[in-house]
Amino acid sequence: MMSAASGPEIERLIQLLAKLPGLGSRSARRAALYMLQKREALMEPLAAAIQEAADKIRPCGECGNLDVSDPCAICRSPGRDITSICVVESVGDLWALERAGAFRGRYHVLGGVLSALDGVGPDQLNIPKLLERAGREDTQEIILALNATVDGQTTAHYISDKLEHAGVGVTSLARGVPVGGELDYLDEGTLSAAFKSRR
Repeated sequence: MMSAASGPEIERLIQLLAKLPGLGSRSARRAALYMLQKREALMEPLAAAIQEAADKIRPCGECGNLDVSDPCAICRSPGRDITSICVVESVGDLWALERAGAFRGRYHVLGGVLSALDGVGPDQLNIPKLLERAGREDTQEIILALNATVDGQTTAHYISDKLEHAGVGVTSLARGVPVGGELDYLDEGTLSAAFKSRR
């Protein structure tokens, strides 16, 4: 619904901003107004950066990461452990693991998880490429770093079954009590996972 106070160009900007995660219509309206008021300092450089990203950034044909080159910088890096592949649902998950600095191997982005409700089957995910990579002789371990949701666990189970005869170790991230967490505040599922993952 267009406001009488703004023209169609502003409303289109607001509608597009509202599609971003974490922004509702009010936040999008505030963001649009702020950008319009800071046209030279913010809006014009942002528009140029968005156009440059749209022109140059592509998914890596090997792992699915986003980069300006194919293969991406992670796949090309000689300092990475080529024997292990960490499987994640999205590029955002890959970036989170990179920020943590906890993994120095290679990655594989599935592009989602299996979901019967959303109509996402194995053919919609980047699973065939993972199976191909797992079959290479330098691959020794596949780490399933998928979210602890029903769909994430279903996907992990499906991939584990597919890799059963691939001759590689298949592991999952431990689940349970977070660092600094108090038992009294944790839900039963987390406590149960913590006991199963104890070492």
